[in-house]
Parts: sequence; structure tokens; C-alpha cells
Amino acid sequence: MPKKKSGARKKAEKQRERQKDIRTLGNRDITTRPCNFSMECDKCKRRQKNRAFCYFCDYVQRLPVCAQCGKQKCMQKTGDCVVKHPGQYTTGLAMVGAICDFCEAWVCHGRKCLTTHACACPLIDGTCTECERSVWEHGGRVFKCCFCNNFLCEDDQFEHQAKCQVLDAENYKCLSCNKLGQYSCLRCKVSEITTHALSNINMHLCLHIRSYVKCY
Repeated sequence: MPKKKSGARKKAEKQRERQKDIRTLGNRDITTRPCNFSMECDKCKRRQKNRAFCYFCDYVQRLPVCAQCGKQKCMQKTGDCVVKHPGQYTTGLAMVGAICDFCEAWVCHGRKCLTTHACACPLIDGTCTECERSVWEHGGRVFKCCFCNNFLCEDDQFEHQAKCQVLDAENYKCLSCNKLGQYSCLRCKVSEITTHALSNINMHLCLHIRSYVKCY
């Protein structure tokens, strides 16, 4: 039976993962950004993208999530908060400081979030390439096409990717393990999963040096 983790160990692992996410913030997938989180309205119970007001009933959310740092409660008794709240934690509208013009989500009253989110918002050019609707014109989340790297709304996501993908090989099955591969060799068109593609590049197991393109 595995040894039970202590509270301090869990906290240290969680902090380590959080620091890793902060370091790789520029390379994060758009679906994991706080401004693109999935949210359920407190009034009409309909799921939608994280936003300040419900897209369907205009209801203000009871516990808003910051579009930059993703927090719901400000626990900084001292720090970079623009609105000081010494000795108490803040939630709800007492925590927010602005609404982003691009992603339509709340930004907390932290000085860093207020000064950096508007310039670094991942949904600045988030207009769907299929229906040409911006974030303010549809209620769903925003995705990116794996092939052309264009923005897609939730309604046109699968339809566009099915139309945009190009099948170079007979199928997408990995040559080594028969699973669906994510990478395809640009020369011999053989598909392979991430592990086998990287091992073939590093160990030079194929007859020629392969250049891979991601094709999932």
C-alpha cells in the first residue's frame, strides 16, 4: 500500500506545479487560460466561457474568476492590491478591478494583473475563422485549430478541423504501437505517437533523419 502523503508534501507539490505553470505561461494551451475557463451561470445554469456577465441572461456572477491569475479569493493582506483590505480576505465584486475588453472576463484588483492582462490577453484576436464572430458575439469557449492555428468558436470547432486536416498517410496509426499518432514524418508520411517520434529522432532509428509535423 503506498505511503499516505502528508499535508506539507501535498502543498509543496502543488506549489511546484504552480511555479512550473507560471514559468511556461507563454506556452500554455489556450484552453487552460483562466480567461477561457468553462463557467456555469448561477441563475440560468447554462455553461459558457468565463465572463463578467452571463451571455444569456446578463446575470453578474457571484464568485468571479480573474482572467489573468485565475483566483476567486484574494488572500493577500499586504501586497500589490490596488484596493487595500488589511486583515480580511475578499471575494466577489470586492476582489475585481476591471473587465477585459477582449475576453469579457473580470480582472482582479492586483496591480500586476491590471497592468499586464490587457497587453497579454490570448483572446485579443479571438475572432472565429469560420463564422467571423468575436468573443462578445458568442457564448462558448474559444479554441485553436491544430492545423492552421486560427481561432475557432465552440460551435465550429470540430467541423472546421475535419475540413482543415490533411491525411498524408493511409491512416494515423503509429508504426510502433498501432495507437493513433500525433506526428507524421514529412518524408515517408509515417505516423507516430509523441514518445516514439522523439525516440526515433534522438536515436536515429529510421533510415533517414525525419522531420516531424504535428498532425492531430
